[in-house]
Amino acid sequence: QVQLVESGGGLVQAGDSLRLSCAASGATSSTYTMGWFGRFPGKEREFLGSINWSGGNTGYADSVKGRFTISRDNAKNTVYLQMNSLKPEDTAVYYCAASRRVGTWSPWQSNYDYWGQGTQATVSS
Repeated sequence: QVQLVESGGGLVQAGDSLRLSCAASGATSSTYTMGWFGRFPGKEREFLGSINWSGGNTGYADSVKGRFTISRDNAKNTVYLQMNSLKPEDTAVYYCAASRRVGTWSPWQSNYDYWGQGTQATVSS
């Protein structure tokens, strides 16, 4: 069993940056593929970025490519989402997720076995 706790959300202005963290505990989470997803107002939760266990393989949604960067520190069992040049439309609840079943990055929610509770990020114009 893996427990995931997100942090780092908050209220910022357009153009600002935020770094979200996802602390994992339990099991061998450092070997899992990790992902970040966002639930935007009025929409279903959607994929933002994912990283494999070593950090050498990443993938992003087109909407965030070039602005968001996912990384991980396995010594700290923590995954990060660096969000730059934030826009009001980036306002969402951000979730991290862990997959024990796939060995590379994945955009598919069905591949993820564990989810955090989410952290709210609000970008004002």
